[in-house]
Amino acid sequence: MTVPHTPRRSLKQRLADGDPLRGALLRLPSETLVEMAGVAGLDFVVIDCEHGPADTALLQQHIMAAEAHGIDVLVRVGSAEPALALRCLDLGAAGLIHPHVDGAEDARRAVAASHYPPWGERGFATYSRSGRFGTVTAAQHVAASRETLVVPMIETRRACAAAGEIAATEGVDAVLVGPADLAADCGFPAQTVVDDLVRAAHRATAGNGRAVMTIVPHAAAARAAEESGARLIVFNMAQVLMDTMASLARPTGPAEAAQAH
Repeated sequence: MTVPHTPRRSLKQRLADGDPLRGALLRLPSETLVEMAGVAGLDFVVIDCEHGPADTALLQQHIMAAEAHGIDVLVRVGSAEPALALRCLDLGAAGLIHPHVDGAEDARRAVAASHYPPWGERGFATYSRSGRFGTVTAAQHVAASRETLVVPMIETRRACAAAGEIAATEGVDAVLVGPADLAADCGFPAQTVVDDLVRAAHRATAGNGRAVMTIVPHAAAARAAEESGARLIVFNMAQVLMDTMASLARPTGPAEAAQAH
């Protein structure tokens, strides 16, 4: 039996249509934060299963909360984790962020883990959440899976040099540069060195017709990134929340500002 279902435009379709897309990176497991992101009007959330808990039962609850509020979920899996990638997609994730992609071969593996044959190597099943528990046909399920967003993450100097070939890999939709790991890979140089590498990787990504995804700490940085051509903006909610809490803990009224000087 096929149960009627009218899906909304996928994140991949919205990206192709040129919609400005903003989301929140959530390292703190909380369905409430997912709900708040939806109520606030964000387009997606990124659930971190690389540095955060890779608990798929908890992830399912986050995806259910997101769907209830009409937003999508991207999941950052660990490095070279096709089994986790499969489970995330079976649960209904709209796409995957694959960390530590250093070249075209790594990018091809990321694509393979994200799609069914012939595009990839994902194990096929329609009885999962993403297949509406077996109520869609195989053809419908395959067609829906084509909307999976695939985002390789560049985090080394070597990867920055290979950004063009990573972006040009068939099946890649966007590229994200991880500035923290990049700085660590470079030995924590002056910030200008990292900034130059990030800009070069972004130029190579856009030059190959792929969207730039970037992580930002606040609204002003988001506007600057969009003006520079970024198509997918991700707010680092841990930093946003900590900055907000710190501002609440340290008042900066006229008296405090005078004391600071």
